[in-house]
Formats: sequence, structure tokens, C-alpha cells
Amino acid sequence: MAGPSVAPYPQGGLGRNTNLPPGERLRVLLVEDDEGDAFLVGELLAETNSMIDLLVATSLSEARQRVAGVDCVLLDLGLPDAQGLDGLRKVLEMSSGAAVCVLTGRSDEHLGIVAVAEGAQDYLVKGQVDGVLLTRALRYAVERKRADENARRLREVELRQAESARLERGLLPQPLMNTDQVAVHTFYRPGRHAALIGGDFFDVVQTRPDRVDLIVGDVCGHGVDEAALGVELRVAWRALILAGVPDDEVLPALEQVLMSERRLQEIFATVATASLDLHDNRATVRLAGHPPPLLLSGGRVAPVPAPGGLLLGVRPRRPVAFDLEFETDDWSLLMYTDGLIEGRVDDGDDRLDVPGLTGLLEEPANLAVPLSELPAWLVGRAEQINGGPLADDVAMLLVTRGGGR
Repeated sequence: MAGPSVAPYPQGGLGRNTNLPPGERLRVLLVEDDEGDAFLVGELLAETNSMIDLLVATSLSEARQRVAGVDCVLLDLGLPDAQGLDGLRKVLEMSSGAAVCVLTGRSDEHLGIVAVAEGAQDYLVKGQVDGVLLTRALRYAVERKRADENARRLREVELRQAESARLERGLLPQPLMNTDQVAVHTFYRPGRHAALIGGDFFDVVQTRPDRVDLIVGDVCGHGVDEAALGVELRVAWRALILAGVPDDEVLPALEQVLMSERRLQEIFATVATASLDLHDNRATVRLAGHPPPLLLSGGRVAPVPAPGGLLLGVRPRRPVAFDLEFETDDWSLLMYTDGLIEGRVDDGDDRLDVPGLTGLLEEPANLAVPLSELPAWLVGRAEQINGGPLADDVAMLLVTRGGGR
């Protein structure tokens, strides 16, 4: 009966179990200029049923051509074109995805210890290893390398999450207000496109007992740069409000911040602001390319007919103020970013848009929803109509007085 098929190692050793699935085998590149030592390594691996495919390179330059796709590099520290730790550093640089073990002579065992400190996974002393020890050392080295890589990736994820958390705290602050004449309910949800938050932001600042200012904005794009710019705009707006800058000058100053801090000239932002005069029960609304707030009052829902204005960062121009008179002491003002109204309707090309959002708020079912839960309810209905998660980030401010409807 014929025995199992075998495949020769380059230097004369025999690789066994060559029909095993590739995922259960290791590819090892031996960098050794001594043909006898290379032959010995091949024989040691062959005699132990190691499931290791051995490639051999006799110099560092040849190793550079063969290192792609290997799981481990077994490196002799005495090569014709690289000696000692210098050769190790070059191998570590060119084989970032592979484990590295070094081979040393008996008189250079201390060099192996230093090599591990430099980044090698292990070291072996020539003449003091058998096939079992060699196989075990190579497999352990590969597993340690994989564990190191997993730990590094986990650390990167943790850093990204911490970065996102810092940005989120900057974009979505606690309202700076102490009045009980109105209540403010906030909402934020990232879009499905990425784990990182985008450039949507909001803020609420009370500067006098009867004065509350609100802003909702959206920096175009998604990612860290846009989120950071959103944080800068929010913080700048809060500083301008607290400094008592005249109302008509706030958004032009905010536009100057945007234009000086953006990384590309194509970056722009849309903004909606509202200044509430609680004593006179009125508000002043300014829009810069942003969808209008919705007013809920007297059982009716209607967009605030403020002029749309130009996007911030396109062509500097002062937004036109719109004075809004509240007819009763029971009202709500909903401010939101366009991610809420860009979902599709009935699997078609039409968007929900402002009329569709108005229609959702006119549904009898929303009357049973507490005002604090109304923003989340709106997102749920918009996603239901869209047939899935909304693609863009959604930020909302719902400020209410009295019964709120």
C-alpha cells in the first residue's frame, strides 16, 4: 500500500501531511546562508510531522522577495548582507505581519535575549533544539504575534471609542439653563454609515432669567475632522452668546470660525438658531441653509416661515431674523438636522422632507407620546417609512412650554 504523498523542503527535508487544509499549516521563511544548517532545520521539521511549509532564503535581499504571506521568519543573525541586530530590525520592518524567531550560536545566546527585547517573539540556539522543540517554538511565536496584533487592534479600537466619546461630549453638551418656564429635550443618533459621530451639534444657553438661546447645526461630511469642526463651532457659538455679542453678529462671527478652521474650502455648515424671550412669549429665528423649526401649538403643526438664508462658508451674508409670536403659553418648538427628513418614502425616490415630518407630527398617535420621548418616536417613524435605519446623523432640540401642544 502506497504511503502518503510528500513534498520536499527546498534543502532536502520532507514535509508531511501536505493534504491538510492550508489554514492548519504554517508557512515559515528560514533566512540562513549556511546550507548545512538550513538542511538540518528542514529535517527537524520533517521528522516531527510539523505541518509546516518551509521556505529558504540565503540573504536578507532574497528574504525581502519571499516574505509575503509567511506566518513566521526564522532568522540567522549572521548573514552576508546583515549582521546581528541590524538584520533583525530590517526583518521586523519588512515582515510586520509575521512572527520573527532568531537563530543564534552557542556563544551568542545573550544576543538572543537582546533580540527578544528588540521585538522578536523568541530565540533558538543552534544545536540545542530538536524537531519537537523547534516546531513548538515556531507555533508559539506565531500565536504570540497574533495575540500582540489582537491586543494592538483592541487598543486602537479603545482609543477610537475614547476619541468619539470626547467628540460626542463636545457636540452634545448639557443645556446651560436653570429656568423652569421651559423644558428642553435633546436627541442624537449617529447614521448607519460609520461608528464615528458626524458633524451634527446643538447647544442651549440661558443668559438672563427670561432669555434662552438655542442652536442646531450640521457640518457637511462625516468623521473625526467634521466632528471636531462641529465641536469648535458649538463652543464658539456658546462663547459668543455668553459674551453678549449682538444677535445679528453671532452667525457672521461663527462663519468666520468655520472658514478659518475648515481643512477644505468645500466644507460648509447649516445652522438654525432661536432666541427665546420668555417674558414676551416670543422667539427670533435665524436660518443659514438649515431646515426650518416646526411649531406645535393649539393642536396644529407648522414650519416656522423664516427665510432660508445661505449656508455658512459659501458666501458670507448675514441671515435675516424672523420674529415668531407664540399665541398661547402651550407650545413646542422642534429644531432638527436634515438627517431626520432625508429618508425615503414608500420605497420611492421621494424624501420625507419638511412636509412629511409635519405630517408625522399631525398623526393622532403622537398625542399619546410624552414630549420627552417625541424625538425618539419621530426617528422611529421616519425609519419605519424609510424601510430601515436613516443614513445620516440626526440631532434634535425640542423646547416646550406649558402643555407643549
